[in-house]
Amino acid sequence: MQCRQCGTTIADKALICYKCGTATSEAKYQPYQAPRSRATTPLIYTVVGVALLVALAWFLLHSSF
Repeated sequence: MQCRQCGTTIADKALICYKCGTATSEAKYQPYQAPRSRATTPLIYTVVGVALLVALAWFLLHSSF
């Protein structure tokens, strides 16, 4: 069998090419990838915005003019 990446002759039952390390077949199991949630981004901005407004109000109420 020939390596699909580098063309080196490798054994028919080889899992990877000994020269370049390329797999001879696709992985049976793929690693888990967590779903991306876009709902948390607006929530984070809202919480930070409210916290800044509260801090500004507290500062203005406790500052002496």
